[in-house]
Amino acid sequence: MDDVIKHIPEDSAEFPACLRLIASRPKQIYLRGTLDLETPIVAVVGSRIPSVYGKQATHDIVSGLARAGVGVVSGMAPGIDTLAHQAALENHGLTIGVIAAGLSQNSFYPRQNLDLARKVVDNGGCLISEYPPEFMPTNYSFPQRNRIIAGLARAVVVVEAKEKSGSLITADWGRKQRKPVFAVPGSIYSANSAGCHWLLKNGGSPATGAQDILDALEILPGPAKTAAALTPEEQKIIDALIDGAKTMDQIIRESNLPAQKIMALISIMEMNNLLRNLGGGEYCLN
Repeated sequence: MDDVIKHIPEDSAEFPACLRLIASRPKQIYLRGTLDLETPIVAVVGSRIPSVYGKQATHDIVSGLARAGVGVVSGMAPGIDTLAHQAALENHGLTIGVIAAGLSQNSFYPRQNLDLARKVVDNGGCLISEYPPEFMPTNYSFPQRNRIIAGLARAVVVVEAKEKSGSLITADWGRKQRKPVFAVPGSIYSANSAGCHWLLKNGGSPATGAQDILDALEILPGPAKTAAALTPEEQKIIDALIDGAKTMDQIIRESNLPAQKIMALISIMEMNNLLRNLGGGEYCLN
């Protein structure tokens, strides 16, 4: 990771014009990496403890955005933020992390994402903070950074959020900045989707896939990838997962294939990027 941390005060010509437009704009930003504002950027945020559904929705939406040439900005926090950055990188997309701490390695937070932060910078993205390099995170610095996340984005997408989630602060900043706000609908019984449903009842738009966001921003998607030919057994596994993530036992039941055959095929399909292991014994389409 590039060790150079650049200081850009608000009176500098390099200070992002999009951040000048927000209320209580930062007096300065610190930057590690390359800030590309020519690429359209979408904010993707959500729960720190996402469900399997939230993980899959994040991966699918961000992957679709990245393939269409749209970058993703998020907060580097555990959960949806981390998954959004990872999905962008997996699809060779641009991603920006806005940090609630300083950008030095000593103060970086969360520590478990230090390797992810290096990948963001090394792959042409950047890390941004309004705080000096050695600043340690505080309770106020997390909600504060959300206005910068929204300020850099052309739209805000909330994947999963509880009623009092910090992700709703980012959505509120997006609304104040007159940007489209999207929420991924979830189960009416899921506490993780309560905040998303509140957004949908109060002017937010449903995001059921990347195309909803691309349509609203009038961005044409990139060319579709040609799928490799599948064997009949692989197609049965694809068919079993077409409506969402499932456990190994569920795949075995729905495909009506022997367990040993399923386990061997899943390993091969993972290597070929056809499937993704979500952890906890669950798999989904990639």
